[in-house]
Amino acid sequence: GGRMEVLEEKEEEEQREEEELKALEISDNLQDLETEVSMEQVCVPSDVLDFDWSSIDMSQLPSSYKTNSLKEKKLLRIAEHFLQQYTDLCPDRKPLFLHPVNECGVEKFVSTTVRPTLLPYTELYHWDGCASFVSDYLTMEPLKSPIAPPSSLYSPTTILKYQRGNCFDFSVLLCSMLIGAGYDAYCVHGYATREICTLDETLELCPLLRKPQEVPKEEMKRKSNKYRVKPPPDLQSKFELQQEAKKVAEMEAAQKHKGREEDVEVEKPEHDPLYGLRVHAWVLVLSGKKEVPETFFINPFTGNSHSTMDEHFLGIESVWNHRNYWVNMQDCWNGCKDLLFDLGDTIHWEIMLSGSIKPLQLLPDAEEEKELSEKEMDDMVSDPNDEEDDTSFDMPPSWVAPIQISPREFETRCSQGRKVILYKKAKLEKWAPYWNGNGLVKRLTVYADLDCTEVVEVREWFKNREDMLDMREVNKQTQLTTDYFSPGHLLGLKAHTYMSLEPETEHIMEFYNEVRVDGLQKRVENANEMTEYFMGQDDFLHIRRIEFGKRGQKTHLAGTRTDVNSRPIVQIKECFHRNPEKPADEDVAERIFLITEEMIQLTYHLKDKYITASKKDFFKAAERDRKGNEIIMTPEMCITYQAGSSEKDKKLLHLYKLLQELTVEEKQLKQQVRQSEAEVLNILKIRENEETNIKLSASIYNTERNEKRRQQYEAVKNTMEEELRDQGKQDLDYLAPFLIQIGLREKMTKGQALRVRDDCLTDFKHRLIEKANIIQARLEKAVEELQKKDQWFQENQNQLSAEEEDEFLARCSETKFHIQILALRLKREKQTAPQKYLALEEKLRRDPRLAEHLGHA
Repeated sequence: GGRMEVLEEKEEEEQREEEELKALEISDNLQDLETEVSMEQVCVPSDVLDFDWSSIDMSQLPSSYKTNSLKEKKLLRIAEHFLQQYTDLCPDRKPLFLHPVNECGVEKFVSTTVRPTLLPYTELYHWDGCASFVSDYLTMEPLKSPIAPPSSLYSPTTILKYQRGNCFDFSVLLCSMLIGAGYDAYCVHGYATREICTLDETLELCPLLRKPQEVPKEEMKRKSNKYRVKPPPDLQSKFELQQEAKKVAEMEAAQKHKGREEDVEVEKPEHDPLYGLRVHAWVLVLSGKKEVPETFFINPFTGNSHSTMDEHFLGIESVWNHRNYWVNMQDCWNGCKDLLFDLGDTIHWEIMLSGSIKPLQLLPDAEEEKELSEKEMDDMVSDPNDEEDDTSFDMPPSWVAPIQISPREFETRCSQGRKVILYKKAKLEKWAPYWNGNGLVKRLTVYADLDCTEVVEVREWFKNREDMLDMREVNKQTQLTTDYFSPGHLLGLKAHTYMSLEPETEHIMEFYNEVRVDGLQKRVENANEMTEYFMGQDDFLHIRRIEFGKRGQKTHLAGTRTDVNSRPIVQIKECFHRNPEKPADEDVAERIFLITEEMIQLTYHLKDKYITASKKDFFKAAERDRKGNEIIMTPEMCITYQAGSSEKDKKLLHLYKLLQELTVEEKQLKQQVRQSEAEVLNILKIRENEETNIKLSASIYNTERNEKRRQQYEAVKNTMEEELRDQGKQDLDYLAPFLIQIGLREKMTKGQALRVRDDCLTDFKHRLIEKANIIQARLEKAVEELQKKDQWFQENQNQLSAEEEDEFLARCSETKFHIQILALRLKREKQTAPQKYLALEEKLRRDPRLAEHLGHA
């Protein structure tokens, strides 16, 4: 028996030695992989890697950054005790991320690094605005070791100051902003794929290129009609057609499969030796608060939301917020897909401070809240006399200073004003507003290949443009450019597609028809044709198409036009919607003016249960013959077809009047066509000027960029300073002029004292009245000048160019502002005059030179 025990002990020792050797081999392999991976390329700029955190200035940091309070020290002891228990119970798991050092080298618990903050910007009231700001404002730094959490965790204020940080810094800042905005957000320490950890989006489709999911529409079933006409028999061999279609389908499928295999070979990411070991931090947002319907993740590097089922997130070690810390006790063999996020469930989540406030959970029914018994309520309240129970300890307040972001920093966003993101076959560039002189804030370049060498399309987004340009699309294959405008353009433009801004080339112009009198919605023009689309016309017109002929002379430059050099009009065609107030055979559906053939064709709307429409063709003749006699209309000058009637039109008089009306309308249409041509030339000229001299607008509240507003502010400021100077001058010896009149005597009689006082008050009263009269005269003069300007503008408005009109209106606005200043000064003068008079009277009573005779001490 003793020998058997010895043999068993030897076998156990050998097994232990083998396990230790295996563990050493695994750790050596991990170290080798770590050194290899540390040399891999990460999608960050070179200057980020060169930044030295040890050189930052810490002299101005608050004392809370450099020391720990008694409560924080107790929290660190609790965390250390919790970590010991955790390592004893779970020896195979990695150490928790509990109390790294901050920028001052002081250990701080991770929950106290979260500082909930609501910033005063409406964009940051929602999660996507916060996530977008953090991803744009900060520059990503990779972890020193990709398979271990960092040894330090800096404050969000320091991270914001230097605009850089790792995934843990990103997550803490974003979580602080989300909790401040009212979300139930948590920082997550876990594991993710290489693409997520290294911010490699070269295999991801750009979010701007993702098409929204279309809801499939159910096909309408055709109703069988037994009375319909049977189609002629098909004499082709159906078998041969099926065989040909089968061959074509097989060839297309083979080509697609081959292309997919090539794409997969090229796009397939390389095998990651550290798959499942790469440490990453992100943000968890639980459902419940802020009407969040479903729990989701936020990747702080990109600002994008992800489902908790996303395969890029491979596991979770722990989560924390500003109140507590939870350890995940669930198996992550299937990533995060099977994890339950009920943090109140102590089986799946181990809580560190059980006495702290429990997380909010979205209950299916409101009545479940009433099911908490008194015993459970008592358990939630910690016993104040129980000092031994560490878990009943409440989280101390955050040691981080208040998070502040200035308007300039919020507007600048991107580090160094620019940010570049590489996607699959696309490149996205972002700029801060006003960074570029043309207002460009975002550019998306789409490529045909994965190497991003052949450009297919370029999309650009603009902000603060005075010409209201919002977006521009340039198709490099067709060389077509499309400009999109926000409402408010001078000419009501909505979109403009062109290859060149030269006249009589291909142009497609879309308008905001609501702001146009003619209801024009779209105009398509090229060298030979112009088509206009209308909406909401009283005469139900919706399409007008004009065909032009060739001319001998060349076109003049844009902006100049002569009737001699205009393109000859060959045909004008108009289409009308149905007017329900007219009979169908009297409601014109289409009319064509054949100018060169001197012919007018009218086609009416179809009547119910008719397959042919009524028509009228008019042949115009000269109004007078060679002898000067009027030509009488004959039946040959009009060919009519009345659907459903074999009789011809009753009287020629009706046709004659109709022809006369059409002739007048034809002349008007020619004038409208020439006006449309002139408008096109004017639009092209204005667009060319707008692109040559790009101007950016600024809010009237932005005094830094709004020069006009700044000048007005300085004018008001100078006026206030002048008034203060005037008040200072009044502090001089106000009795000196009146004392000179009586001979500057040291001792005065009572009569002389009363005379000096009355003269001083009377003079001051006259000065106040005179000052008010001067301001009143200036105000009346300015108002009269403005009225003259308005009258002159109404008389000469049609003769002014756009630039002269803008300049004149600018001068008028300056005059109006001057009037406002004068009115303000006059009002203030009238309000303060009685107070000034009484103040001077009181001063004279207390003046030591007059007090003896005026009865004051």
